[in-house]
Amino acid sequence: MERGREARRAAGGGAYRTTAPYNRAADPDPPPSMADTPARPGLLLVDASVYLHRAHHVHARFTDHHGRPTGALYGVVNTIQKQLRRVRPERVAVVLDAPGKNFRHELYPEYKANRPPMDPELRAQIDPLCRIIAALGLPLLRVPGVEADDVIGTLAQRGREAGLAVVILSADKDMAQLVGGGVALADADKAPLDAAGVERKFQVPPERIVDYLTLAGDAADNVPGVPKVGPKTAARWLRRYGSLAGVVAHAAEIPGAVGQQLRDSLGRLPLYAELVTIRRDLELDTPLAALAPGEPDRGALRELYEEYGLRQFWRELNAGAPEEGAATVRDYALVLDADALAAWTARARAAGVFAVDTETTSVDPTRAELVGVSLAVAPGRAAYVPFGHTDPQDPPQLPRAEALAALGPLLADPELTKLGHHLKYDRAVLARAGLELAGPAHDTMLESYVANSTPGGAPRHNLDDLARVYLNEETTRYAEVAGSGRKQVSFDAVPLARAAPYAAEDADMTLRLHRRLWPQLQGAPALLRLYRELELPLAAVLGAMERAGVALDVPALAAQTAELDAAQEELRARIFEVCGREFNLNAPRDLQQVLFAERGLEPLRKTPTGGASTAEDVLEELAKRDELPRMILEHRQRAKLLSTYLRKLPQMLHPDTGRLHTSFHQAGTATGRLSSSDPNLQNIPIRTEQGRRVRRAFVAAPGRALVAADYSQIELRIMAHISGDPALCAAFEAGADVHRATAAEVFGGAPAAVTSEQRRAAKAINFGLMYGMSPFGLAKQLGCARPEAEAYVDAYFARYPKVREYMDRTRERARERGFVETVWGRRLHLPDIGARDRNRRQYAERTAINAPMQGTAADVIKRAMIDLHAELERDWPDCRLLLQVHDELVLEAPAAQAADVAAATRARMEAAAELRVPLVVDAGVGPNWEEARG
Repeated sequence: MERGREARRAAGGGAYRTTAPYNRAADPDPPPSMADTPARPGLLLVDASVYLHRAHHVHARFTDHHGRPTGALYGVVNTIQKQLRRVRPERVAVVLDAPGKNFRHELYPEYKANRPPMDPELRAQIDPLCRIIAALGLPLLRVPGVEADDVIGTLAQRGREAGLAVVILSADKDMAQLVGGGVALADADKAPLDAAGVERKFQVPPERIVDYLTLAGDAADNVPGVPKVGPKTAARWLRRYGSLAGVVAHAAEIPGAVGQQLRDSLGRLPLYAELVTIRRDLELDTPLAALAPGEPDRGALRELYEEYGLRQFWRELNAGAPEEGAATVRDYALVLDADALAAWTARARAAGVFAVDTETTSVDPTRAELVGVSLAVAPGRAAYVPFGHTDPQDPPQLPRAEALAALGPLLADPELTKLGHHLKYDRAVLARAGLELAGPAHDTMLESYVANSTPGGAPRHNLDDLARVYLNEETTRYAEVAGSGRKQVSFDAVPLARAAPYAAEDADMTLRLHRRLWPQLQGAPALLRLYRELELPLAAVLGAMERAGVALDVPALAAQTAELDAAQEELRARIFEVCGREFNLNAPRDLQQVLFAERGLEPLRKTPTGGASTAEDVLEELAKRDELPRMILEHRQRAKLLSTYLRKLPQMLHPDTGRLHTSFHQAGTATGRLSSSDPNLQNIPIRTEQGRRVRRAFVAAPGRALVAADYSQIELRIMAHISGDPALCAAFEAGADVHRATAAEVFGGAPAAVTSEQRRAAKAINFGLMYGMSPFGLAKQLGCARPEAEAYVDAYFARYPKVREYMDRTRERARERGFVETVWGRRLHLPDIGARDRNRRQYAERTAINAPMQGTAADVIKRAMIDLHAELERDWPDCRLLLQVHDELVLEAPAAQAADVAAATRARMEAAAELRVPLVVDAGVGPNWEEARG
């Protein structure tokens, strides 16, 4: 069986390496080839300011060996060096914003007022960046009183007038106004845009970009534009009327509320136009001739790259020369006697901070037996203390009792700081062995999760992958020491010669990860608070819930299984009768043949291999037209319920407690939400009677009752809080049915007159738009025509305009920063927000809108769990938290106390956050989970 490190999965996924070779054929979104870019532009202008901010957020996890942030340095230097290698310009200028305000602030004091002060971590990287640019031999321009855009605009104009081919390297859409006449715009690895490319992208030519921005506004710079006018409307008006002047001249003709907004804004449009216009006439002291790149100062670069941990750039500069310096030496010890163990516990005490890791026989902490403990006191210096290995060829180990007696006081010392990776697991197995882990403690899994929930672009926080991401260390995998598949052995059977270095490596990597991650959290106060006040204490709460488990009504599950098995047989017989023959219901090729070739249904989507898809959403759509896909879908859903829950749950009862013990994961989702496994309780289908029957099988112990408490519409309430929309807030403040209120606004009439169908549609609109759903998706969900869905969306945003403003603002900020944040500052990184692939980019944009609400909801329920757990321990010692599923908590209490506990739970959950609108919790009591839900 697997043990320690494999138990620290938290989430799955691949790793990130900054030095990995590029495989164009394998990249779904490859950068342009050399043929995509000018071979040798006369002038390359690098908008370093925009890449500085983007890189700081995208590579927020990067630090040097001192713990100083280096993500901005890495991103900008990487972008510049790649471009220099690609296009080899005759002249180049790297342009940065100068500190202080500029002339636009004098014109409009609110200019960029929506931006927070520069992150101190980013500010600290500007000076070393300037030093690196200078050492690369590149001209660097920072002109006070104007923006980098204006410097670039002026140099581009001069280059155009001199007949040079100019490439502007920038991700700022404002730069599109400079394109044309030999000036192209490129963003990092993307192919440059010429005038035709700008018109394809923005639906207006470069000479109309200023007009376009004047009308639509620029959220990144806090330029309002015309209210209710977005990019599509602005482009449509400009195509119809020719220019901003033409739009103004025909303002009286434009109907509706948006036309009135235009007419109300006419007096402000000249100011907005001046704000978004890039100047091209600055008096710069730097002639074009002075922009020829010089020779790199190799000595200075070597020192800078070494100092800031950017050695890969030194290797690239030297065309693959070997890196200077050796990796950390691994001095790992195998502890087999009392004297050696005493020496290592003394070293740990002297260090004051040490890493501890457990080696066990199982990934399940309620069943795992402890077979050894590893300690690390300094980078590369670690030891393994075995006491449960069984290989007869191994040398004698310390007796288990003697080893635990020596380790116990060290682990329980409240003055010593312990480091672990997935400490919830370690605490549980140590407790089973009679050891307490006390005093200050840090969990590198949670440090990584809070610092960046998607390291390398995927939510993986296991020890092996984090060592690769943050330390550039390839660690030993479990299968290398214990085997894989049928040949895999439990860790207690692994010979000590293999087990010791593997186990010591766990502790070593944990200590080194803490040294890398802790400074990042210290430099970000909001993230530090999340780590200290939310994630760390929550781990103890989840551990208690896992140990508590929940009782199951096994006879009820057996009865339901028998009923469903019989129903499945009947359903299979009906399906084969309809088809006229038998076939394999679980084989996609058989389903394709029956549905599309024999039944004549039209395929809706292709699989990656080119076949007709039989996915669940496809069957749901086909079921509207034919009974066969409906029956197949029903058979599939029943089969999943049988295999995942009805047959499996009774087999998962713990042999000692007789209860079901699920595992809760803090670092398994990018949004901060908890997940669970063995079993996964998040996916029990509650919309069907059979799914609800499964919940009825989760029962209270004799003499006790279950309490179920669920937040009502929490994400919609958070949307009201974040957007500040007056109408949406008023509906919640009044305790109104928000879906009925929305239906009344969208369809017209009084709330009392709203039909059930209208309320259903309004609910789809409320939740669909919150998840970034397009009118096309809404039309599909409601089963209506797209123009009708578009009218619903327009009516919704007309009533809740602040919601649209929130969505537009969030998308813009996400593109600018590379992440979004929850109310409490949890960062949700979006690696694909700037992707060239349209589907990936649009998915990231939808995530940007919804993630702050999902993440804030996760933070709210976590706060409630911590507070509620403390209250139960203090005031209700016979009660305990059992389960957390989505926005719901399940508790168990003595039957006589259950009603009071339900009231206390409701009060604690509703007090977990102070929002613009009240939090509402529905709580009930019952003998089982379903009845407690009411």
